[in-house]
Amino acid sequence: MKTRTVYLLFLSTGTMLAKTIDFYTRSSLNHVSIALDRELNYVYSFGRKKPNNPFIGGFIKENLNLPFFNRSSCAIYQLKVSETEYNQLVEQIMIMESHKHLYRYNFLGLFGVMMNKEFRRKNAYFCSQFVATILQECGVYTGPKPPGLIRPEDLRNWRELSPVYHGKLKYYPFFNYQPEDQPKQSWRHSFFKLS
Repeated sequence: MKTRTVYLLFLSTGTMLAKTIDFYTRSSLNHVSIALDRELNYVYSFGRKKPNNPFIGGFIKENLNLPFFNRSSCAIYQLKVSETEYNQLVEQIMIMESHKHLYRYNFLGLFGVMMNKEFRRKNAYFCSQFVATILQECGVYTGPKPPGLIRPEDLRNWRELSPVYHGKLKYYPFFNYQPEDQPKQSWRHSFFKLS
């Protein structure tokens, strides 16, 4: 049977919000995305729609060349899936991308994780909930917790994953880092991004 490879990208962006989450979870790399290619050109998750505003989130195709990710640490894992599972995964992502205006970030769900109570909201996810849900719907992921209680660390400990890289994102050997300019930042950006 022919297999395909997808990648899970775990990141720490170094923002104040990321550091707060790291402190609470007592772990790092608390953002997870799913990548359809080794070069990280097609990376999807739920997160900030605008890098300088942590309060407006939803479904995103990550642009890892933005300065926001310049100092990000990461861990990259590969996951082998069947051709059928891969095609289902791509189809679901493309459908979500074409309707991305309908999706929101599940902030309430993050509080649910803290209380160990799942808060399901229509078309709303946080990053690890999205990755677990989409892999579950394609028949790839089964875990002891429902997707709404999955943390990035739970996915990193999943035995189906194989480590590929750990270090600074911009030094990942298959990523062709091409820094992009970003518009002048507001005062909010300087509050949430540490120097």
